[in-house]
Amino acid sequence: MVAEAIHAPPALPPALPALRPALVAMTGLQALVALGLFAPGVLAPRMGIDPAGLGLFSTTGFVVGTAASLYGGVLAGRLGAFRVASLCAAAVAVAMLCAMMGGGAVALLAAGVAIGVACGPETPASAAILGRLAREADRPLVFSVRQTGNQFGAMAGSLALPVLAAAVDPRAGYAVIAALALAGILVFERMRRAYDPLTRSAGRAFGLGAAWRLVRDDAALRRLAVASAPYAASQLALNGFFVVFAVTELGLGHVAAGVALAVGQGGGLVGRLGWGVVASRWVAPRRLVAWLGLGMAAASAFVALAGAALPFPALLVATFLIGLTASGWNGVFLAEVARLAPPDRIGEATGAVMVGGYVGLIAGPVLLIAASWAFGGLAAGYLLFAALAALAGFGLLGERG
Repeated sequence: MVAEAIHAPPALPPALPALRPALVAMTGLQALVALGLFAPGVLAPRMGIDPAGLGLFSTTGFVVGTAASLYGGVLAGRLGAFRVASLCAAAVAVAMLCAMMGGGAVALLAAGVAIGVACGPETPASAAILGRLAREADRPLVFSVRQTGNQFGAMAGSLALPVLAAAVDPRAGYAVIAALALAGILVFERMRRAYDPLTRSAGRAFGLGAAWRLVRDDAALRRLAVASAPYAASQLALNGFFVVFAVTELGLGHVAAGVALAVGQGGGLVGRLGWGVVASRWVAPRRLVAWLGLGMAAASAFVALAGAALPFPALLVATFLIGLTASGWNGVFLAEVARLAPPDRIGEATGAVMVGGYVGLIAGPVLLIAASWAFGGLAAGYLLFAALAALAGFGLLGERG
């Protein structure tokens, strides 16, 4: 008996749950949050929401989302990634119910608070679970696939919401999104038992201060956080304001503007998948993120300067290129954050780095509206964001080490 015990093979570690169901679910969560986040911008012409009202909604959402993002990784460590997903879906439903109250300041402010609670924690929570399940070599592609949820949600909203608004009522779109959010809660709660123990044990010993110091004390993470601000602002200019820009300054109808935005989101979908493959095989993720900054700068500046004179097919190509870059960088970016972070603190590091992006999302509407008022149109804001993205891209290209 003693000899058998001595020569017995060591116990194998418990098998991890499957990656694919978690990836599909977390991609669906991002699609749901994207639907809620972009719905007011898409429905603005029918709901009577002006750029200032959109700015109020976006800024409120991203201010709340900044704090929620920083806490998101810690929350995933205490509650579990899928319990956080359920809370995010519930917040989307609340946001849509608030938005159904109309296009006034009170409704938009309340909707912005709720959507901020939804969009802040969802990326750190998904990074926490996917970072534990995916091999390091696979992370650029896995994280890029997950980030396509943003494109699926935005494309669906860009195509369906204007049609719903015209055929039924603008508020019908909000009601559909709220119903999808409630269905999502049922799915996430069913998956919680299998997956949440992996992340609940990861962050119990850490708090907000530790998460912030993790990025503050790591130069590579800190540089990524800084660069994410203008990139996120450029993405906001496409996702949150393009329909209004296309209708008021490029001369498109509401449905045509929605089609153009959907094409841009399609570019983001292609980019998130394609750049994930490129970063996995040929180009270092951080260098690729730098080149994407230069690409989004060039595409945004071109549409701002020449968009009104372009035939519709050419405008669709240009919008596709904006999406390819300004909405295509996120997956590669998050995979690089996961690579740099300690394995048991990926969610915390992601939440802290995302604060830089939220700074861009908060400042973005203010800068866009200020440039519009100062220079007589949203095109000036697109040019400003192009310049900032180019500076960030050149800054990353100039890094050493």
